[in-house]
Amino acid sequence: MNIAGTIDRPVTHDPKKQAPMKPSTNEPTAGSAIEDTTTGATDSRQNRTREMQLIPEALARAHMHDRLQEAESERRAVSLASARRMQRRAERASMRARRALAIAVMQ
Repeated sequence: MNIAGTIDRPVTHDPKKQAPMKPSTNEPTAGSAIEDTTTGATDSRQNRTREMQLIPEALARAHMHDRLQEAESERRAVSLASARRMQRRAERASMRARRALAIAVMQ
């Protein structure tokens, strides 16, 4: 079953699996006054129009992907900073305990 996607219900939300947006080779050159009425040219224009309508959705998906990656990176950075703070606190507590033990042994 090979069903083409629509704007409201695309075949896939994954940009890597979507059809690539390539310029049509059947189009007349820019500025040409001759109108091409062949079926292939009309179909390619319709496909290009549909692809152009899907561009904002692809951009939105890419933007959301970037934002999610940024948020994940920020979470990892906060977690790492917290872990380092806890490590320094534990090292200070260990040094206090060693010092207290040394003082107790010396007396």
